[in-house]
Order: sequence, then structure tokens, then C-alpha cells
Amino acid sequence: MEARADAQPSSGDRHADLMAVVAAASPEEQLALIRAHPELAGKAAIDHSLTEASAAEQASAGLDRLSDAEFARFHALNAAYRERFGIPFIICVRLTDKAGILAAMEQRLANDRDAEIAQALSEIGAIVRLRLADMERGANP
Repeated sequence: MEARADAQPSSGDRHADLMAVVAAASPEEQLALIRAHPELAGKAAIDHSLTEASAAEQASAGLDRLSDAEFARFHALNAAYRERFGIPFIICVRLTDKAGILAAMEQRLANDRDAEIAQALSEIGAIVRLRLADMERGANP
């Protein structure tokens, strides 16, 4: 989708340009974007295959330092969420902590699928905004 944003005339706001492409994408493309995100405290975190940015973001919320009980809770909620919605749970972890993430996972399980797809895209927007700000500062998350 970044290539599509690059092909469009720039508004001067990179975040807005990227999110306009996401909003204009087909439902299948939006689902592919959502599904490209790793589960929180999931397999990719354990086997260290997360991108550097994702690993740093998950660490910022303490997801790299979970107790066995917390890990089991994340695993159960990730599985329930994926079973219910067919997508990974997405939240901008840099704006919360592990207790807030767990609470959001539990609360959002009550939503309908359309609401969760919209929420996931909104959370991706928050992630993109923070990553763009990091790039402007030349910093890592």
C-alpha cells in the first residue's frame, strides 16, 4: 500500500496519505494488511522472528517479560480472538501496557467482526503514526 501512496499526489501529510490508501483498499486488501501483523506475545516473539520495530514495541509494553500465567492468558486470548474474528488482535502497544492490552483483548472479544476490522485498521493507523514520527526523529520505537 506504500507504493500506492507514493503513486498518489502527496498531501504533505504522509500518515494521511497512507491511511487514505488503506481506506480506499478493497476489504480483501485490508484483511491482508491486518493479517500481516504478528500476534502479541505469540510465536514470532518467542522465536525472535518479529521485525525490529515490532519487537521493540512489544518490549515497550512488557510483552517480552511475561510470567508463565500471563503468557498463557495472552495465548488463550489470541486463540479466542483469532477463532472469533479470523484476524490477529491488533493494538498500538506503545500507547498502553500489558494489563491494558489484556483488558482490551477481553473487551473487544464482545465486538462484532466489522467493528473489529475497523478497530484493527485504526490501531494500525496509530502504529504507523508513531513509526513515521520515529523515522522523522531518526529513532527506533
